[in-house]
Amino acid sequence: MSERTKTTDIDLGALPELMGYVLRRAQLVVFQDFFTAFAPFDISPAQFSVLTVIERNPGLTQSQVAAALGIKRTNFVGLLNELEKRILAERRQVSGDKRSYALYLTAEGTALMRKLRPVLKAHEARMVAKVGEDGRDQLVALLHDVADAGGVREPRNGANAVKAAKASRVPRPGSAET
Repeated sequence: MSERTKTTDIDLGALPELMGYVLRRAQLVVFQDFFTAFAPFDISPAQFSVLTVIERNPGLTQSQVAAALGIKRTNFVGLLNELEKRILAERRQVSGDKRSYALYLTAEGTALMRKLRPVLKAHEARMVAKVGEDGRDQLVALLHDVADAGGVREPRNGANAVKAAKASRVPRPGSAET
């Protein structure tokens, strides 16, 4: 191998200073660890996200879950079909609306999510170890800022989420705050 083919000698130009490039590189590291940790359960990050939202919000429609996670409807249907085939989630027709289906975990899905909690905790701990707790909090806040600025709004959990929501909301005209 010549000296020029070593990756450390390749001139990447401005790439290492670009948010998108560095974000993608970091995502690859995080996802590789996720895939390794969750391999025994054959669960992808997208599947885990869907199962988590269904677990925390039983009865949401397919459209609501897809929108909450930013998954295109056509991609979501295939993802959900796979979860149903594995008997982890199920669709139930919404009463009064023959076109909508509510989503629920099955008993198998609930049991799997219980098994995945310590796997997720260990995965997250490995990622936090790379930047520390404060670094993690800063990184997550900054990534939320980027997503929010791009019009990708999502609910946040915890006390900081409540503060952020209150700080970012616009008072209604005529309210005591205006």
